[in-house]
This record gives sequence, structure tokens and C-alpha cells, in this order.
Amino acid sequence: MFDVVAIGAGPAGLTAGYLLAGEGKSVLVLESDPRYVGGISRTVEHEGYRFDIGGHRFFSKSAEVEALWTEILGDELLERPRLSRIYYRGKYFSYPLRAGEALQKLGLRQSTLCVTSYLKARLFPKPNPKSFADWVSNNFGERLYQMFFKTYTEKVWGVPCDQISADWAAQRIKGLSLSTAILNALSGSKPAAESERSQVVKSLIASFRYPKYGPGMMWERCAEKMVARGGELRMGYRVTGLKRCESTGVWTVESVDGEGQSHLFQTKNVISSMPIRALGVALGESMGETASQAAGKLGYRDFLTVALMMRETNPIQDNWIYVHDPTVKVGRIQNFKAWSPFLVPDPAMACYGLEYFCFEGDGLWNMPDHELIELAKREIEKIGLVKASDVTGGVVVRQPKAYPVYDDTYAKHVEHVKNEVQERFPNLHLVGRNGMHKYNNQDHSMMTAMLTAKNILAGSLVYDVWNVNQDAEYHEEHKSNGAVSGASGLRAVPSRIS
Repeated sequence: MFDVVAIGAGPAGLTAGYLLAGEGKSVLVLESDPRYVGGISRTVEHEGYRFDIGGHRFFSKSAEVEALWTEILGDELLERPRLSRIYYRGKYFSYPLRAGEALQKLGLRQSTLCVTSYLKARLFPKPNPKSFADWVSNNFGERLYQMFFKTYTEKVWGVPCDQISADWAAQRIKGLSLSTAILNALSGSKPAAESERSQVVKSLIASFRYPKYGPGMMWERCAEKMVARGGELRMGYRVTGLKRCESTGVWTVESVDGEGQSHLFQTKNVISSMPIRALGVALGESMGETASQAAGKLGYRDFLTVALMMRETNPIQDNWIYVHDPTVKVGRIQNFKAWSPFLVPDPAMACYGLEYFCFEGDGLWNMPDHELIELAKREIEKIGLVKASDVTGGVVVRQPKAYPVYDDTYAKHVEHVKNEVQERFPNLHLVGRNGMHKYNNQDHSMMTAMLTAKNILAGSLVYDVWNVNQDAEYHEEHKSNGAVSGASGLRAVPSRIS
């Protein structure tokens, strides 16, 4: 009998396991991957090269999270400079986009066309804008919409911009003022790029910490320290069933190992970071029909990274580049050497990760590895970063269920599951990105695990983990008209037009 069984050895599962084992609790962490811990925050290794799956900055507004990172990894956390840019048709633009700089780099002709398009939109806006496309075109003009908004949004979310609600655009696109840039240019005022930079820097970090050998290093070390504290970790164990005894509250966790053997574990508490849809399957008939159907309707966005190793003939300093060019399929490019020079074993070499957003089972996902590598080589040469002839090798890393799909119905479905769990399964604790189907970063996932550990140690629901926001800060519940309510912690997400 364990005090706690945690499902998933990602940032949430391992954080909870590490903290609870440190308090003398008997802990078992089950991870379906046979080799890697860390979930999407793992580091994949190939012939001495190490790849970060998506790019993970170690920066948090939570002092508690920062302290835990330091406790686990100490001096092996490097301080790294931050640089990210947008690539569009042969030019690089600051990210977030600065209107003044954008107009300057586009050249006189394109800038004139953009300004004309903008003025036309302001004089003759589309009435009652319903879609993302309508809203952005009204506020920035059709040309800037096509250049800097349409392509990347559709690559990431897999939804046409004319099917995404205008409300999301209004919530997400802030701080870009084309009218201010035009007025400054005409009046000879301080250049727009400089004035906008002074506003943007306050909300952007100039540097961040990063594990010497990638994010997986943090979670490998965390797993080691958890085991040293008496916790147990089993790799290659996929959870297939969860059953709770009504009289005792004890859970029986069924899992299957890499050889197909079934194992049963009993525990007083279950911490789940597995995808909610998979959790619904594991609970089976013990979950109510409404909640079960809601869990089954939650979707996931997948992506794959094509890592290319090449001779470094054209060094760049960017950590990552957003590719807004519609002539290529790649959505984002990671420069692993800029994250940490220790990810690339040869100083004369470089390694870029070309990220393709897709759905599991679609054309890109099912494309053979050698074809994906050739596609990546063509595209990285097309955008001018590297000559295909300089590429010496490549490898494909697929990441299923990388991001929960945050469509216009997801919050309703998550609410059904949340209510079911809280009312019927008080010792089943949902944590992390997939475990809560929340749009968050790893520090946010860690905070949900930290509060869950405190709840288990207290033996009661002291903290409502759903009140952790995207900045990994906990919002206390407040009373409104005598009723207790809490912040959902949910971010604005693209929703389809109703």
C-alpha cells in the first residue's frame, strides 16, 4: 500500500513525488515512456546531440518554483540570454512585433501598401467583425494581417483564421499600435521601434536559467533525488485502469509494463498528470456519463521536431525563430546551441530543430523520417539559414498530445470533469498541463503539484489547484454575493465562430 501513486513523470508528477517523499510519504511514480522522464520537458539525445522538445525557459514569477529548481540542480543551471524573432520573406523582425520596425524593414513600397491598407480598414472597416481575420484586418489592415498574423496562427492551431472568433484576437493582440508608429514617423518623434521597446521590455525577460544539458536534466536529477528519498519510479508502465473502493477510499491502479505484463498497486491517493481523455478511459464506468463524455470530447494538438545537425557556417544568436512565411510548412525553429552550448558536442557544428505542428495521424505525422528530414533541409535552405549541403545528419522526434486543444468548448468539458472528480473522488488529484487540460508552462504545472502535495500532507483540500494562474501564482478564493468563487486560471484561447 502506497501513500501516493503519481501517474506521469513530468514536471508535475516528479515535483509532487519529490516533495512528498521528502516528507516521509511512500510514493510510486509510474511513467509510460520506457526511457525518458520529463514529459514534453524531456531532453532527447542522438549521437551526442541533445534536443529540447519545444524550448523550455526556466523562469518563474513564483519564488517557490525558482527555489526548487535551484535545490535540484544548483550551479548546473546556466544563465542564458533571450532572443526570439519572426522570419518573414527573407527578413527578421523583433518578437513581439514592433510596428515601427516592421514598417522600416518592409521597405518603402511595402510599407506604403501596408499603411494604405491600414487606412482603408480604418475608414471602411468590416461591419460586426466575427472572425479573427476580420478583427485583425480591421485593426491593422489586410496586408499586415496576411504577413504577420494569418500564417503562424493557422500553423499552430490548425484552424483557419476565418473560423476563429474575433474575441480571442481582441484578448491576445496587445501593444502593437500601427497608428502610433505612423504618427511618430510623420512627426519626426522618437523612432517607434525605440519607444515601443521601452514598453515591451517590462513584460519580457532579457535572460533565463537553463539546465546545462537541457530541461530533461532537471527532471532526471529530480527523479534520482526522489528515489534517494525513498520514492519509487517505474519506467514503461502505462496506467490502464483506476478503481476506488467506496468503503475505504483506497485506489487500485492497474498498469501494463513494456512486456505486456499487468501490475496492480494500491494507494491512498492518486495524482494524475495523464491526459484527461485517457483518465476517463482508465476510470471507466466509475466516472459519471456526463463527465465521461466530456473527457472523451477533449482534443490534443501534436507536433514533431526535425533536428538537423550541420556545419556552422552562418551562426545566429536566436534561441528560437517564429516562421510566418507561408511558403514553408515549418512553424518554429529552435537553435539548440543558443539554449546551451553543451547541447551540441562539437563547437564547429550547429543543431536546429524545425518544429511542425500537426495532428497525430495526418500527412505530416505519418510522413517517413527520411522524407521529413529532406523536407526540413529544403525549407531551412529556402529561408536562408543553412545550405542543405552543410547538413550532416538529422533525426525526427514526434511528440503526441503536446498541447491540449483549447477550442470554444474545452472549458465546459473540463468543468464537468473537474466537478466529477472533486465531488466523487476527493483523493484523486489532477495536476499539470494534460492532467488539467490547461494552457500552462512547466512552472505552472509544478505549482499545481506543490499545492497538491500540501493538500495531501494536510489531509484536506486547503488549496484549490484550479486557482493557479498561468504565472504560477495562486489566487485565493473570494466571495461574491455570499458565494465562494475562484479564478479558473484559464488563458484566452482561439474559439470558433458560433
